[in-house]
Amino acid sequence: MLVLGLESSCDETAAAVYSDGVVLSGVVRSQVDLHNRYGGVVPEIASRAHLEAVDVVAAAALKEAGCVLDDLDGLAVTQGPGLVGALLVALSFAKGLAFALNLPLTGVNHVKAHALAPFMTVSGGDAVPVPEFPLAALVVSGGHTHLYRLDDYLDFSLLGRTRDDAAGEAFDKTAKLMGLGYPGGRAIEELAAEGDPEAFRMPRPMLHEGLDFSFSGLKTRVLTICREENLADRPKDDPRLRDLAASFQAAAVDVLTAKLARACESFGARGAVLAGGVAANGVLRRRTAQVLSRLGLPLYLPPLAWCADNAAMIAHLGARQLQKGLQILELDAEAWPRWPAA
Repeated sequence: MLVLGLESSCDETAAAVYSDGVVLSGVVRSQVDLHNRYGGVVPEIASRAHLEAVDVVAAAALKEAGCVLDDLDGLAVTQGPGLVGALLVALSFAKGLAFALNLPLTGVNHVKAHALAPFMTVSGGDAVPVPEFPLAALVVSGGHTHLYRLDDYLDFSLLGRTRDDAAGEAFDKTAKLMGLGYPGGRAIEELAAEGDPEAFRMPRPMLHEGLDFSFSGLKTRVLTICREENLADRPKDDPRLRDLAASFQAAAVDVLTAKLARACESFGARGAVLAGGVAANGVLRRRTAQVLSRLGLPLYLPPLAWCADNAAMIAHLGARQLQKGLQILELDAEAWPRWPAA
């Protein structure tokens, strides 16, 4: 089944072509430069940028895959969760294409798509990993920190979620407090590489409490330190800034890895998934691999390019849904800014 996937849930406009487990093309237009001056994503600016780009990236993805619209068997689009104005751009474009081409269109849950990102490959790449279920899946990004039990590719059960800030949001806000700019995750990781992770005492919120998360207290601790030491006005190569970045990152990684391990043990998982934008963090990837290795379980990680928002994961999950006749959209379908995966 040849599927065109479209994604516009936040600040990346993306399109991809997917067929039978293989990503044939993937095009992403980032908006980082547009939002950098504001220290975060501005919804109205994001929506306008999607409007300018959605047809261009779709055409580019088809060209890269060596196919045309008439070759398609179906369409997949992010229906939620996300910024409602941004979601509506790709959703409206996809509905128009589906109507014109008389093709089925399926609405994809963005968080579920992240969780399944490790199970696709590029043309000419290694074979798609085939996991043994059930799996524990941790999806960590700027808007989401969720733990799931996966009993199959389309069977999700929620185990835990953040009660306040998402992990990626905490990284971004911490970077802003430290004067590092946007996006914050990469800036924190780069600075932390030369810092001492034990230089500052940082809380590990809810470390030993269930499977939910909380990152607001960790962010507040960073704010207190920045004010006490006037760190926001220091040069970005200041040793204390490096130490604070390393201490913050270590605390966040400790919580994330501990919760994923606890989830695996809670129901006898046969493996685990780490996905989402924060899954690009090298320290988190290494620590998670170490923890899963101690448990004797395989860890499924998407390539770095598929940690960020992309349309390949949308096309992949969309193809699975289309094959089962699931989540087929009509022309009056709406975007869902809040859409629990389970």
